[in-house]
Parts: sequence; structure tokens; C-alpha cells
Amino acid sequence: MPILVEAGWGGLVQYPWTITWTDISNRVDMVTGVTITRGAADELSETQPGTASLTLDNSDGALTPGKLTSPFSPFVRRNSPIRISQVVIPSRAGAAPWPLSMLGDDFDDQRTDPTLWTASGGATETDEGRLRLPLVPGVVSRYTSTRQWTLTGAQLTVKLARVPAASGSSAASFSLYLHSATTGTRFRWYYNALGGGELRALSEVGSTDGAPVVLPYSPIDHAWVRIRETAGLVVWETSPDGWGWTVRRSISTPAWVGTDQIQVELAASRTGGTSDPAEVDLLGGLVRPRFWGMVNHWPVRWKGLYSSVSISATDLFKRLNRWPTLRTCLQEEILADAPLAYYPLTEPAGATSAGDQSGTAAGALSITQVGSGGTIAFGATPGPAAAVEPLPVFSPVSTSVGKYLTADLGPDYEGQTTGSWDAAEAWFSTSTPGRVLFAVSSIDATASFRLVFALSAGGSLQIEYGDGIFDSVATGNLADGALHHLVYDEVTREVYIDGALVDVADELPLMYYSRILNVGGFKNSRLWSGTIGYVALYATTGATLGPTLAEHYTAGTTAFAGEAADARITRLARYAGLTSVTVLGSTHDPVAEQGAGGTGVVARMREVEATESGRLYAERDYFGLAYQSRDLRYNPDPDSEVFTISYADLDTDNVELADDDQKMVNSVEASRPGGATQTVTAPASIAVYGTYPQPLNLLKMTDSGVLDAAHWTVSRYADPDPELREVPVEAYTMPAYLDILDADISSYFTVYDLPEESTAAELRVTVEGYTETLKENSHFIQFRTSASSTDSVWVIGDPVYGQLGITTRLAY
Repeated sequence: MPILVEAGWGGLVQYPWTITWTDISNRVDMVTGVTITRGAADELSETQPGTASLTLDNSDGALTPGKLTSPFSPFVRRNSPIRISQVVIPSRAGAAPWPLSMLGDDFDDQRTDPTLWTASGGATETDEGRLRLPLVPGVVSRYTSTRQWTLTGAQLTVKLARVPAASGSSAASFSLYLHSATTGTRFRWYYNALGGGELRALSEVGSTDGAPVVLPYSPIDHAWVRIRETAGLVVWETSPDGWGWTVRRSISTPAWVGTDQIQVELAASRTGGTSDPAEVDLLGGLVRPRFWGMVNHWPVRWKGLYSSVSISATDLFKRLNRWPTLRTCLQEEILADAPLAYYPLTEPAGATSAGDQSGTAAGALSITQVGSGGTIAFGATPGPAAAVEPLPVFSPVSTSVGKYLTADLGPDYEGQTTGSWDAAEAWFSTSTPGRVLFAVSSIDATASFRLVFALSAGGSLQIEYGDGIFDSVATGNLADGALHHLVYDEVTREVYIDGALVDVADELPLMYYSRILNVGGFKNSRLWSGTIGYVALYATTGATLGPTLAEHYTAGTTAFAGEAADARITRLARYAGLTSVTVLGSTHDPVAEQGAGGTGVVARMREVEATESGRLYAERDYFGLAYQSRDLRYNPDPDSEVFTISYADLDTDNVELADDDQKMVNSVEASRPGGATQTVTAPASIAVYGTYPQPLNLLKMTDSGVLDAAHWTVSRYADPDPELREVPVEAYTMPAYLDILDADISSYFTVYDLPEESTAAELRVTVEGYTETLKENSHFIQFRTSASSTDSVWVIGDPVYGQLGITTRLAY
């Protein structure tokens, strides 16, 4: 079965949807093979970064970093995206006619298989293992199958390895046909190179379709095409990787599908211009992704004059583990919303200026002295409760004598905000009304281009613009000595105080030429007395930002304490630039706040994972994360097993039934931030085996939640049953090959017909991880497993799971 190794030359892993992949499978040394390791050693260990290692032919120097003549230059470099898949080519079974799903050809043997194809029509198989359809002006290249296939409940896929270019022709095209027994009645995927390229999904009668579906061609999104029939529908689909499919068209299944035998045809033609072939690959192939990650290095080696590159690659966790230490929850939330200027004002005591943290090169806030006297004392007073960072105190002598801060935001800020909608936020406290919180203005501070946020004499917010035009906002008295959070959204003119919408300002003019930021005063007057921090300025093309920025109040006060575990994982992933997390399972308890900074994003996620007895790992088919809740493993349903396998089909030299104290835990001391420390023990286990202690520090919201988690641990591991921890499988030879490839972290399968010396004739195991080696005609997988019974929970009245304390335990 072919392996598919693709390099994302020039692509960035953080933008996987923009990568154009290049097939380098023909360079892989399949004698040494490809080795991939994924998951954890056991259910009590954290999942580790997934790795892949393989050797590539470099006899042409194309994979030499820095070699300018390489066709891949300058993108043979560290952290290049790479993905690896196993492609299973179907074979026929039984008598003709066969389901179309049994038609498969990897075009790797340099010949036309006469049992599959009746005519080559100028098509040839290339050294790279593709079918090439030459496009000679005026000549149609064809590759036509025998008529012995049925479409009902079946499908046909193909990889568009190379689509033809127009090359000066008035028409240049490629087609995948599924012909009925009636000439001109057929299904078709049609690519036309003209006009930038288009892809059509066609159902033709009399060689025409009055309602085609036309797609602008994308080499990324349309790398694979498929036509299938299912449950009375014919569906046209495309895929970027042969694994995840998007429906582009569907119709009710015509009657001829149930009666006619299908003939498949691959065809290409052009009317003029220069020859530029079409190439397809992996016809009928079923793709199973095995790895998605980044190449660590490209070490070029020689054996005599033969050159090779033995690379290693690591999955998403490589990038996450390099992520800078997280700031506080409040700061991460602000930065995740991409401010154009951001001044947290959290510099330490003794600082005399404050820096921008947005990364947009806005200038620093420096002290402007008015008259003589007054102070700005950085690091002098506590900020928002969950931010645990001190803020500066502004202490003027009077309203017009003292100090405030001024920054030139720069021409980039001015350019990006001119013509856009602005938004702003800040935290503040004061007991003195009638002062300026902050102001944004043009470089000359003209009356037309300035926006000043101040407190009125009564302490309510007022927004000033123009020459002395004031808009009073119904906020109540904010000069009450308490810490408040202000958000202003220019799109809707909404004002939020402490996370709540309080008013809509009057019609204000749009700001233009914004460049100068003043904090704690404006034009040398109304100097602020109190605290200011976390000043952030934004721009938007029209989407309202107010509700999003208002959530920063929660970030600063509680750091989202009490949100569900899956929401917390998703939030932390967002800080690392990941826009989504695949969440599996349904039990997601509330977790405590993680407001302070100082640790990495993976460490924060691991805290949530451990608290919830969940599972966190990198996807193997995409640059993304998956998070499983603990209930995903409860009471495995035999009908949901990915596969079953006889003991006789295993590599019996490495099968072991383990019974030791590696996982034993019979005494747990558990605690939570700000809560009680509680101990749970299993006296019967301690009496027999002695004490096996384990501390747990969990992000639970309640002491009862901590107690439940402690009981869960002890009930599972006070006296673990013997288990299979390693299950080796030569998957390639198994009839259930595809099912075995579908096994992933937390999947389960059964090993049956175990030797009579075993504790049972069959044992069900849960996959914790695996190491696989893919070679020519071999796919060896060493599954690391645990006993599925460890996660069995009580179900009242159930004949299997109703034996509390015998076969099951209370779920939590």
C-alpha cells in the first residue's frame, strides 16, 4: 500500500489552510521505512509530542538546505510543514460486476493493468508513480476502464496531482467520467484551465447539464475529488487531503445507477498552445492520516556519492512548547483581540516610561511634566484582582501641576485607524472627579480630531470631541475610589462599564489622523489623580468590538473562574494562535481561575487536563488540538470497538500480561486553590500492599469536586487488574487494516482467543498511544494500551455495569 508524504514548501504551520502540498513520497526510503510515535505510555502519563522519522533520497540535491538550484529553494528549512498518510488501494473480491469502491490503481508499476483498463489512449505511468495524460493540441488523451463496476453504495476518488495549464490554448481540460450504458449519460468532474481555472460537478444527459455546479478552482481545497452514491443520493465532493471531504453537489440517484454497469474514463485535451500534461494519482485510494507536524532539521548525509536526508519531525506540541511564557489572563485576552496600541502600565517601581506591548511599533509613553512637582509612581498599587499586577499611581499637585504620559503612536497607527472604526479600553480608579483619563488626537491636537475620555465634575464619564463639545454618559459616579473598566466602541458608540453596557453615546464624528495618546491628562490640564492601567486602542473595518472587549472585565476580576473545562482549553489554545479545538465527550466540569502569568500554555492546559482526568493531544490529520473529557471512556460499547483481533494474529514475542504496582494508588491527598486539603484512602489495599500515596492539586471550584476526583483515582487504582500494556500488530496483513488504522488515543479494541494461561479468553484494551513503522508491504503498529475496565462506571440495573464496587465504580 502506498505511503503519501507531502511537504508544505513555503507554508506556515499556523496557517495550514493556505499550504500547497508537494508530494515527495517517491523520495522515501521504504527499506528503513517511516516511524511515527504518538500518545502516552499509559493512562496515568501525559501525552507526549508526536514524532516522525524517515529518510529521503537527495541524489539530486533538492533537499539540501540553502542550495539555490533546488526546485524547492529557499523553503528547505527548519519547521517546514510535513504530513504523512497511509493510502489503502482497494482490491477486488468476489465475482463481477464489482462495486466501484473496489476499483483502485496507484499507477506505480509502469504498465497498464488489462484487468482494469481497456485502452490507454496515449496515457502513461510516470517514474513518480502517477498517470500522465499528455495534452497535445487537437488530441484527446484517455484512460478507460472495463465496464464491470456498479455505483450503488460505492464511490471513486482520485488525487489531482497536476492539472493542465492554459499555455496559450483556447481550451485545456481534464475530466473524470462515470459513464452509464447510454452514450452521453454520465457523471463527471470537469476541470477547465481557462479564466484562472474552474471545477465543475456535472450530471450530464445527452452530454449536457443545464444546471452545473461551478467552483473557482483551488489547488489546496480541490486536491482530491470524489463521486459517490449513498442512500439515494449521488454526491460530488472535494478534499484538500483525501480524508476530510466537502460536499459540492448532490442529486437524487437516477434510475440508471441501479441498473447500469459503470465505465470509468480519465480524459484530457487542449485545442492549441503548448503541451502541458494532466496527472492523477491514487485512484480509489482510501487515505488514513498518520502524522501532521514540522520538520526539525534537514541533515544531508553521504554514503559514497549517494546523498540522503534523514529527517525528524514533531507535531503541534513543538510549537506550543516554544510559546512564550503566558502573561496574566487579562493581558492574554487583550492581546488575543489584536490591539494596535497597548500599554498595560505594569512596569516595576522606579520606571519612568511605559512601553507598548501590541507589537505594532507604537512609541513608548513618556512623562510630560506640567509645572513643578507631582509624581507617577509605577508598581504602587494593586490592579484588577485576577491580574495580580501592580499599577501606577498618578499624584498631581493640582489639576494643572503634575505629570501625565504621552506617546506618539506612529504613522502606521495613524494610517490604519484613519477610515476605520476605533475602539478603546482602560482600567482606572480615582476619588477625584473632573479629570482626564486618556485622550487620542491628531498630531497637532486640532479641535476636529481628538477624542477625550474624562470624568465630569459629578464623576460620570464624559466623552469630548471637537472644540469643547461634551457628551455626558449615564454611568453614575465613577470617582468612588473603586477600580473600574471602561470600553468604548465607535461602531455602535456603546459604552461599557465593568463589563456591562451602560449607555450609547450621542452621534460622534469619526476619528481621523489619530496619532498622539495622552494618559492621565490632556493639553497640560485636568491631571488625573489615581490609578490607570491596561490602556488599549483598536481599529475595525465595521465589526463591533464592544461586547468582546467588555469580557476583559471578567478576565481581570475572576479570570473566568467557573467556566467549563473545554471552554478553558479552547481559551488557552486561542492565546497560542489556535482558533479551534476538537472537543470530544460531554462531561466538562467548571474549573478555577488561572489568572496569574508565568507558565507556558501547555502547562496551563495540562493543569485542566489533570483536574478533569481528560486527554489532550495533537491531531494527526490537521494542525490542531483535541481534548477528550473523561466520560468518553466510560463503559465501552462493544459495537463501537474499532476492531477485534485474535491473539494468534499478534506478534506473539512481545505480548505481555502485566500485574505490578506501576499504577497503584491507594492514598490520595487532594487540594484546590483556596480550598481544603482532603485525604482519601483504600484501607483494604493498604493492608495488603502498603501505602501508595499520590498528591493531587486540582483546579476544582468546590471541595466536594476535589473529593470526587480523589475517590475516582483511588477506586480505579487501589488494586489494578492484570492488563495488556503492549499489543503488537502487523496491520498490513489484517483484513481489518482500515479499522486498525482508525484506532487513535482512547479508541478501544478486543484481543480474543488468548492462551488459556491468561486471566480471560478475551481482554478489551484502550489505546493510550502507539509506535508504528511503515515499510514496503509492512505496517507494524505497537499499541500502548490500558485495561478498558478501569473506566467502567456504575449503571443502575445494568447486567454488566450494575455491580458497584465489583465491576464498576461511581462516575464523577
